[in-house]
Amino acid sequence: MDRKQSNTGVLIAFIVIGSWFFSILNLMSWEVNWRNPSLYLMILIQMHLFTGLFITAHDAMHGTVSVNPRLNNFIGQLCTALYACFPFSKLLVKHHQHHRHVHTDLDPDYNNGNFVIWYFSFIKEYLTWWQIVLMAVIFNLLKFWIEEVNLILFWVLPSFLSTLQLFYFGTWLPHHGEHSNKHQSGSQSKNHLIAFLTCYFFGYHYEHHDSPGTPWWGLWKLKN
Repeated sequence: MDRKQSNTGVLIAFIVIGSWFFSILNLMSWEVNWRNPSLYLMILIQMHLFTGLFITAHDAMHGTVSVNPRLNNFIGQLCTALYACFPFSKLLVKHHQHHRHVHTDLDPDYNNGNFVIWYFSFIKEYLTWWQIVLMAVIFNLLKFWIEEVNLILFWVLPSFLSTLQLFYFGTWLPHHGEHSNKHQSGSQSKNHLIAFLTCYFFGYHYEHHDSPGTPWWGLWKLKN
């Protein structure tokens, strides 16, 4: 990765993180009105921004956020902490196992069950009890200053929906079933707008496995 791409990677990372912060801070004091269609739109926007945090951390796992390893890993850890108190180092190891052993018994992301079984296996592989306890403690502390309904609608619910978004478009669709290519990966049909909205271009999954050094914001260029 050249320095120009690195500078762009850091800038885009902070745009994603900054957008998440700006949105969630404003929504924590938003007056909830169930009849307001904007409520449901904001939940979806928050979901997408949570997904953006994880995708940014994923880029950091491939070293494509910054050429400076400390800055790259700091941004990765910041994103995984904001996402769900994940330890970046653990995700880093498992994700590279996925790339080395894709679609095999050594792939931590793979399961040959149906969607529901695979999803819960996926969550169990990465989520630990101490994370759940820590997030519960943070949730109950925040209730002293923030309405519980806001926390549930704009923090808890979007982060959960984001796990479904990431799993469905980034794991289930590209990796379930059999594939004849060397990366054992499918790829979303070419439509850059849909690819961005669904999972930051990671529906172009064969392209990611073929060029893991390409950051999310450059994947669309690899789609023929």
